[in-house]
Amino acid sequence: MSVCPICRRNPTAPEYKPFCSRRCADVDLQRWLSGAYVLPVDDEDEAPPEEGP
Repeated sequence: MSVCPICRRNPTAPEYKPFCSRRCADVDLQRWLSGAYVLPVDDEDEAPPEEGP
């Protein structure tokens, strides 16, 4: 049985999987909406913009 990734105390509930409750699902959604979860970006991989004539 897996554990809720937010509270890490309760087992997951089938109706809220992978969370244990609506509260933990809402906490996760709020983290996404507020920008708490971000993917790292390496600016060196981006090509510089080409200059026009």
